[in-house]
Amino acid sequence: MTTPGKFPLCLAISGAVLLYLAADLFLFRGPLRRLIDSHGADETEIVARVANHPITRSQLERALREQLWLDGKTLESLTPENRKIARFAALDELIDHELLRIKTREHTPELKVSDEKITSRFNEFSKRFESPEEMENAMKSQGIASKNDLRDRLAAHIQQEKYVESMIGPISKVTDEEARQWFTENQKSLSIPERIQARHVFIATLDHPPEEAKAKLEKALADLTNKKKDFATLAKELSEDPATQESGGALGWMTRNRLPVDFATPVFALPLNHPSLVRTKIGWHLVEVTSRKPAEYRTYEDAKAEVISALEAIKRYQTIAQYRSNLRRFEIEKIEVFRDKITD
Repeated sequence: MTTPGKFPLCLAISGAVLLYLAADLFLFRGPLRRLIDSHGADETEIVARVANHPITRSQLERALREQLWLDGKTLESLTPENRKIARFAALDELIDHELLRIKTREHTPELKVSDEKITSRFNEFSKRFESPEEMENAMKSQGIASKNDLRDRLAAHIQQEKYVESMIGPISKVTDEEARQWFTENQKSLSIPERIQARHVFIATLDHPPEEAKAKLEKALADLTNKKKDFATLAKELSEDPATQESGGALGWMTRNRLPVDFATPVFALPLNHPSLVRTKIGWHLVEVTSRKPAEYRTYEDAKAEVISALEAIKRYQTIAQYRSNLRRFEIEKIEVFRDKITD
């Protein structure tokens, strides 16, 4: 099995994997939805055909802009060359999607979908809207005449998912031996990092001169050292962190990589039970580390479920990519691309 040497096991790979499995699952918002009737398409607008089904310029532009939006980009922000590359990549997605539709239709009789499954998906989908009226308006805008029509479309999407799963499911499984091997090679990356439990009193320097904020906390530190006031009282009286003000300034258990560098570096260097002043970009902190736990290595049994789940997600992603490549190669005669029409 080919997998990256290291990867964050909590990575949301499943979203990327389902780009193809779910097709245009989101119906109203998905970039791969078919919004134009194939029989009414304007020939001058057609940029590709898949088994005589047209893909139009407007479909391509919509898919392109929505994919760029998901990536945090806009079409206008790209150079002409990158815009061209992105446009052809979006077209590839639309072509592969249409090929999947064809293959699913060929196997529809064996891809049974229960009414219970459709109802569950319908209810899940309905939650995307704030009211039934909003959902009905969205359906009308997309030419979906009724809830029964919507259920039919959802059933088709479920069939697509089942078809692709039948193609790639068996070969995307990860064995215990594969998981153990990966764990042995990457055990260090799975360790639980050093953690500290701390509390703070915070005064922002956005609203106060830095010298004034520092002076207040220096006095607070003196009161704490001389036992005139306890930490909880100081947090309630002075702290400008509303999340911890009423809980004695408690920040809970923290790992270094979850904190801003200018806070983590000095705080992790503090000895236990030694209140100190720390300056960050946003203000001054009176900080005390109350507990510390060293880094811990996890056993294979502890990490097994997480490792297998993550490796299967990667293997599925690789398998889907290979399946798409093979499908495109086997069905190449059904694909026409009019490259001269794919321009700005």
